[in-house]
Amino acid sequence: MSLVTYELTQHIATITLNRPEARNAINGALRRDLNAAWDRFRDEEDAWVGILTANGSVFCAGADLNDGDGAVGTFGGTFWEKPTINSFESGMELFKPTIAAVHGPCIGYGLTGVLFCDFVIADTEASFSFPEVLLGMPTIVGAIRLPHRVGWANAMELLLTGKPMSAQRAKEIGLVWKLVEPDALQAEARAWAETLTEAAPLAQRATKEVAWRTADMGWIESVRFGETMRKVVGSTGDVIEGIRAWREKRKPEWRGR
Repeated sequence: MSLVTYELTQHIATITLNRPEARNAINGALRRDLNAAWDRFRDEEDAWVGILTANGSVFCAGADLNDGDGAVGTFGGTFWEKPTINSFESGMELFKPTIAAVHGPCIGYGLTGVLFCDFVIADTEASFSFPEVLLGMPTIVGAIRLPHRVGWANAMELLLTGKPMSAQRAKEIGLVWKLVEPDALQAEARAWAETLTEAAPLAQRATKEVAWRTADMGWIESVRFGETMRKVVGSTGDVIEGIRAWREKRKPEWRGR
């Protein structure tokens, strides 16, 4: 049985954690399957939008502390993982739009991955936590990413207490973008993904990359980089199609090239 499933329909890739008997805790095998799924999404030309979700009643129980290949940090005999940026949750370069559809507890490693998604849609029964400090370990990638997402004090509320945050509170601070009833979660995520596929995929990726890279650039460098990206995308067939469709007053047929 695959610990992560990958389904591609109508340009939308759904990546699903599939270890419900272990509350989707991240062991070494699940980590490898998850990284492979994100690599596939990044490289597959027909995949324009990604949805991260999970089977079972728990979105993710965090790292499996009984598996040294799955846990991050040291606790109970587990080992330090080498620093990396080539996995999705630790910051691989991926500029396709991504959505997290979260239900139930979303803990530690799972929350780190969710934070890398552009849109977090959660049901009212979801909760979020970084419990590492309660185990004597620091949170690393979450501590780097979370303050930029929700502000300093809100981030420290999660990072320094280790306590769960309700979906309602997460929506209040901006961690959750949209809050829905449990039976509407998957449909809401899918509907938003379909909305995203209405735009030109290469233009979306260039726009997201500009937003991402210029966060640490000066103004002149940012504008120069942005104009370079405009020229790169401006040479694609989708631009010709977009203008032609606008003139003909019809819906464009994007090809992603």
